Amino acid sequence: MAFSPQSGAYPRASAATTAVYDAGLRAYMLRVYNWMASGLLLTGAVAFGIANTSLINLFYPLVQTPFGYAHHATALAMISIFAPLAFVLVLSLGVNRLSTPAAQALFWVFCAAMGASMVNIFLVYTSESIVRVFFITAATFAATSLYGYTTRADLTRFGSFLFMGLIGIIIASLVNMFLASSALQFAVSIIGVLVFTGLTAYDTQRIKLSYQQFVYAEGFDGAAKRSVYDALSLYLNFINLFMMLLQLMGNRNSN
Repeated sequence: MAFSPQSGAYPRASAATTAVYDAGLRAYMLRVYNWMASGLLLTGAVAFGIANTSLINLFYPLVQTPFGYAHHATALAMISIFAPLAFVLVLSLGVNRLSTPAAQALFWVFCAAMGASMVNIFLVYTSESIVRVFFITAATFAATSLYGYTTRADLTRFGSFLFMGLIGIIIASLVNMFLASSALQFAVSIIGVLVFTGLTAYDTQRIKLSYQQFVYAEGFDGAAKRSVYDALSLYLNFINLFMMLLQLMGNRNSN
């Protein structure tokens, strides 16, 4: 059978194919966002649970100092701070080696480890400001991700610039660990907010564009594993954006 504009067969087939593709893309993006949201929920539950129970003494016990009592980071706290980096490396480098169940299990363990590493924010900032900044972050993330999903502008050209900004933030943060400069920390936080909002839009568009190239062609099994890695990218953008905004807008505890 020949397809022609007059017969109407080709337009109907094209529309049907497009509809199937669009439905698959929406379902995939929903899966990615569900993974990300579930990971954030686990991270928050772990951080809150440790900070508000006796488990806090395993991470930041109260010790007496010449200036009074203060929370002191234990070896376990230091391990928890750097543990998420190890999980990110394993997940990133093992993208082609890990099975789907292994990737999913590592994602959950990573989110729990991230929660343990963020316990100290409940010691530094008030609970009210943490909640407020979280909702501000969620609104900012949603708006930026929606822009990345719907815009026709090509955001890939900003990839190198955003990556260089990310490297600059890491280097400046490491330097400030020794300088303890409030001015430098403020500058890092401002730049960090710009970089991670940009990365949110960039990664959302990247995930959308890669759906046809990888996920649509790989089928269900490939989509199941790749959705975990895509969720990890958005999850990290959210966490980093939250931390930068918390440093700018969070109210510190008086004690």
